[in-house]
Amino acid sequence: MVSSSYNKTTIVVLLLAGSFIAILNQTLMITAIPPIMKEMGVTANSAQWLTTVFMCVNGIMIPISAFLLEKFTTRQLFITAMSVFAFGTLVAAIAPNFEVLLLGRVIQSSGAGVMLPLMTTVFLMIFPINKRGAAMGLIGLVISFAPAIGPALSGWVTSHYSWRVLFLIILPIAIIDILIAIFALKNVTEITKPKLDILSIIFSTLGFGGLLYGFTSAGNNGWLNPITLVTVSVGIISLILFITRQLHLEHPMLEFRVFKYSIFPFAVIIGMITFMGLIGVETIIPLFMQDMRDFTAFEAGLALLPGALVTGILSPIIGRVFDKIGARWLVISGLTILTISTFAFSSLDTETTFTYITVMYGVRMFGLAMVLMPVQTAALNQLPKRLIPHGAAMDNTIRMVAASVGTAILVTVMTTTETLAEQKPNVLHPDIFGANIAFIVVAVLSLIGLIFAFFIKSNQTNEKKQQSL
Repeated sequence: MVSSSYNKTTIVVLLLAGSFIAILNQTLMITAIPPIMKEMGVTANSAQWLTTVFMCVNGIMIPISAFLLEKFTTRQLFITAMSVFAFGTLVAAIAPNFEVLLLGRVIQSSGAGVMLPLMTTVFLMIFPINKRGAAMGLIGLVISFAPAIGPALSGWVTSHYSWRVLFLIILPIAIIDILIAIFALKNVTEITKPKLDILSIIFSTLGFGGLLYGFTSAGNNGWLNPITLVTVSVGIISLILFITRQLHLEHPMLEFRVFKYSIFPFAVIIGMITFMGLIGVETIIPLFMQDMRDFTAFEAGLALLPGALVTGILSPIIGRVFDKIGARWLVISGLTILTISTFAFSSLDTETTFTYITVMYGVRMFGLAMVLMPVQTAALNQLPKRLIPHGAAMDNTIRMVAASVGTAILVTVMTTTETLAEQKPNVLHPDIFGANIAFIVVAVLSLIGLIFAFFIKSNQTNEKKQQSL
């Protein structure tokens, strides 16, 4: 049953806290990998799975979340997802060997993958259309801030304590969140009891999981690596089968017809490009600072922190501005700032200072705050309530795949350019030259996003009309 009386503040705080620690875990292992390799005697390639597997399972769970949101109540889904996440955190914290630690990460991400689409859907359900921008701004705070503090927190903890402390910090927060939810969380989503389609889940898992792992493999091992070729091929074929099946089912697991709604496809493309740039740049900057300029992992994480703070502080404010003026001019302005500030990163050299990187990244994140949540809110505002879980799952899934694709492409551009530059005597630092070319690619992508932004309309009346359908 959907509760007609509920405390919005309680629901918002519970979902924000749960999603924050779930998203934080995506990047929490990055700087903890070296001490784990040393303690458990594993190679860098094996240890990298701690981050890769979390992202892959996340990417598998998000598209399934639309089905779960229609099958189970808000309370059932939140408490179960957080309990699974907490159990995985406990397993990881006490893991006696690498295999058990990896299992803990798989369990963690199974719960975490449901949290973001659940939070997005619930926020859109409990807030009227004229206040959704402010609500979605809070989600923007979590999405931008949580993954950005992961490397810095991880670097500080692992330099002073055991890497296990990372999980022991998160576990009590998850348990408190579950206990409060048991007593305070109400049901706000509509239950339609859809039938479980096993083939859809198989195709979805192989499709999104294959693509995510394949593109991650491409970033690490190259595009011609047999594992990359096989997993990307399996992913593409499975995804085609999945989409075809969804279009023929009376009650699809993930509704692709959301793309029929006005600005939804344009908004998804802009969100995809922006997120690709966000994760790509967050990958390249630490590589440049640590491998090419000899900064420490902690300093690299610290350089990204002010930018995360900028986005975190701005997101709720931008949300309120969105409620007043709509998405169009916010997104156009944001993408203009993003494009210019990304081009500023294309002239890095051996003299580039820590301050320059920190300030320009902060400016870039200022622009990103004006794009990411406004464009998603504008897209989801177009949908009738019954399609919001599908729209949220679709948008979050595509962003997850885009982040993986973007990172793989940018790392490939960087390494390939570096190899070619090594053959040219006039290029003094081929590795830095490769990083600069990668930033130019991100800037061009942002420019393409800016062109698409002109197709976004700020017609709030049309959005209200769509919402009443």
